[in-house]
Amino acid sequence: MKRGDARSRPQYVLGLMSGTSADGIDVALARISGAPPNLSAKLEGFYAVTYPEAVRDEILRIANLGSSNSAQISRLNFALGELFARATLAACRQFRIAPRKIAVIGSHGQTIYHQGRPSKFPGVGKIASTMQIGEASVIAAGTGITTIADFRPADMAAGGQGAPLVPFVDYVLFRDAKLGRVALNIGGIANVTVIPAAARSNACFAFDTGPGNMVIDALVRHFTRGRETFDRDARHALHGKSIVPLLYKLLADPYFRIKPPKTAGREQFGEAFAGGIVRWGKAHRATPDDLIRTATLFTPLSIADAFHRFIFPRAKIHELIVSGGGTQNPLIMAQLAASLPGVIVRTSDEFGVPSAAKEAFAFAILAYEAFHGRTNNLPSATGARESAILGKVSYAPPR
Repeated sequence: MKRGDARSRPQYVLGLMSGTSADGIDVALARISGAPPNLSAKLEGFYAVTYPEAVRDEILRIANLGSSNSAQISRLNFALGELFARATLAACRQFRIAPRKIAVIGSHGQTIYHQGRPSKFPGVGKIASTMQIGEASVIAAGTGITTIADFRPADMAAGGQGAPLVPFVDYVLFRDAKLGRVALNIGGIANVTVIPAAARSNACFAFDTGPGNMVIDALVRHFTRGRETFDRDARHALHGKSIVPLLYKLLADPYFRIKPPKTAGREQFGEAFAGGIVRWGKAHRATPDDLIRTATLFTPLSIADAFHRFIFPRAKIHELIVSGGGTQNPLIMAQLAASLPGVIVRTSDEFGVPSAAKEAFAFAILAYEAFHGRTNNLPSATGARESAILGKVSYAPPR
C-alpha cells in the first residue's frame, strides 16, 4: 500500500496501546518523516485514559481464559473500538490538533489470547494463533482517520511468533556505533531488545523474559479485593519480606530455560500462576505483603537471569534502557541495577521517550512504515522466515 515516500514532509501519526495489564488506553502523537535507516520520529504528545471498571473486568476475565462465548468476545471487540475512538478524539483535543491532520492511526488493540509457538489442531496440524481486539473499522469511522491494526498475524504467517514487535522501533531509536544496548520494557510482560554496538538490524535479537507487572498486579488485586490494581511506589512490597524458598520455586519455572525467540503472556503468568502463589502462601502462612515483595523481586531477577543465560554470551552490553510501568516501581529498578553490575541502567525518558509512552509511540512508527508499504518486523526478534508488512488497514470514510 504505497503512499509515496515521506521524505518531503513530516506526517503526524497516532499510536494506540493497551497492554496485558489492561489498565487503559495510551495515545502517542508522533511526528515522523523519512525512511529507515534515516527515519526521524519525534514524540509530540502523550495521553492516557483508564478503562471503565466493568470493561477492564471483562477484558481480564476473557484474557484469563474465563468462560466466554463468541457473542461476548464480539461485543467486547466493538466496545473497545468505540473506546479507542473516543480516546483518540480526546487526545486530539488535548494535543490541540485536528483529526484531519493525522495521516494514520496505529492501534495495537487489546490482547486476549496469544500463543506464539505452534501446537496441534485436529485435522490441520500445528498452528500458532493470536487475537487482539478493538475493532479498527469502528476507530476509523469514529475518528475519520485511516487506522492500521492487527499487527501480529502477518509475522506469524511468515513463521514468526508475532512478538515482540517493538524491537523494530528499539533498533531505530536506540542503536549506537559504540555502545551495546538492551531496551527493556516492563509492562504486564517484560521483553528485551538486544542491540549490539554498530549492529545491523539482523544482528539484533529480542524475546519476552517473563513476567513484568502482571503477577504483582494480580496479587494486589486479590489481597485488596479489587480496591487496588497495582502496588503504587512498591508500598506493599517494601513492607514485606522476601521469601527465598518461594523465589527459588518461581525462578525454576521451565519458561526461563527456553531459548529465544520466545513469547509469554497470561497463558504462562496470568491468574492461574498468581493463584499458585496465593495457595503457597496459605500453606506456609505467608503474609500478603511478603508474597507481593517476593513477586516483585521475581520480575527483575528473572530479567537478570535472561541476561546471564541468553544475552551476555552473545553481546557486550554497556547500557540498559528501561521503559514501561515497571520504571515506577523503585524495588524493581533497584534490584535490576544490583543484579546487573557493570551495566548502566537508564530510562527511555532520557532519550526523549517517556517510559509510559514508548509502546504507543512504537505502534505509531510501525503504522507509519506499513502506511508507506515498507516491512516493519524484525525476523531476528520474532523468528519469522522473512520480513513482512505488519498491520491490516481500515480506511477512513470518504470526506
